Amino acid sequence: MKIADLETFVVANPPPGRGGPYWVFVKLTTDTGIVGYGEVYGVPFHPRALVGMIEDVFERHVAGSDPFRIEHLWRVIYSSGFAQRPDPSVMGIVSGIEIACWDIMGKAHDKPVCELLGGRVHERLRSYTYLYPSSAADSNIAVRNDPDVAAERALQYADMGFTAIKFDPARPYTSFDPRQLSLETLSKAEAYVGRIREAVGDRCDLLIGTHGQMTPAGAVRFARRLERFDPLWLEEPTPPDNIPGMAKVAQKTTIPVATGERLNTKYEFAELLRRDAASILQMNLGRVGGLLEAKKIAGMAEAHHAQIAPHLFCGPIVGAANIQLSACSPNFLILEGIEDWTGFHADILKTPVRWEDGHIILSDQPGIGVELDEEVARANPYTGKGLQLKMLEHPA
Repeated sequence: MKIADLETFVVANPPPGRGGPYWVFVKLTTDTGIVGYGEVYGVPFHPRALVGMIEDVFERHVAGSDPFRIEHLWRVIYSSGFAQRPDPSVMGIVSGIEIACWDIMGKAHDKPVCELLGGRVHERLRSYTYLYPSSAADSNIAVRNDPDVAAERALQYADMGFTAIKFDPARPYTSFDPRQLSLETLSKAEAYVGRIREAVGDRCDLLIGTHGQMTPAGAVRFARRLERFDPLWLEEPTPPDNIPGMAKVAQKTTIPVATGERLNTKYEFAELLRRDAASILQMNLGRVGGLLEAKKIAGMAEAHHAQIAPHLFCGPIVGAANIQLSACSPNFLILEGIEDWTGFHADILKTPVRWEDGHIILSDQPGIGVELDEEVARANPYTGKGLQLKMLEHPA
């Protein structure tokens, strides 16, 4: 079997755009007619440029190759251009192609990918969501800044069946981070978290999201304000390039540190584990290097008695790959989702991900378990100018 063809889909995510303004999907077709889907996440170029990059990688390294030879293909692309180091653009492209190869392999064997990566150890997967407004018409500003509005929304999620919710109590994040948060910001964050804890009691774990906004010393100050509310984690308290600083934070707070959405390859995660900088790893499978790379990272984490909580702020193809990884990982903790996987995250798939009472129910379908609805994808092309995520360009 050989890979014969590539097609890319740059899909606009309609308002309210949860999961980003657009998603980049890849479709590989073999000479036997088997189709595999993957997704590329977080490459810091406009999709127009990204599509050209994906096509170049395909023409140079993927066309005519065997989709079963994941290790060989991965090493060849990783080493292209005499780079051979973690690069978010190259690894984003590798991730999309690699996931599509696993989808092909699963379909060729009529097995879910998790059965090819060691077999499932979980039949359903606990999931969490960000704290979003209750409808597209409601303002993000209110739920992000008003503790009472946030508490009411958190209670609604608990009533839906969620047992964990994530939110960012200290904004904004800028191109000039890290910094020390002001006393006013610290006090507002403390009041916000406290009000949500008061509302949900012990029905929900609280997941504190940050985006590398703080210096190590600033993150310690921030964490000490929140420790009494017993959050499940403090996410990315320092920028991703400061693993030693993150380790200092982890040593000085009782809140478990989680990180990894901006890291890629086993090499960066190995350094994280060596320094005891985090006990919860949040790899994004559309950026980290794909399914096999994520499985290797999960194995390293298991040896360090750390857990995994795959990241999702993108489309449901990465979400489906996350499900396969989580299903076969003994040290799985919890999985990120966009609410209950309805809305456009369901519309873009032929069969939506099944979510019940705070958990994802595993599918028995082969491959990654979902199929892209290409008609919907083609009917929603992205024509905007922005990137997937944007940091403020001025100091806070």
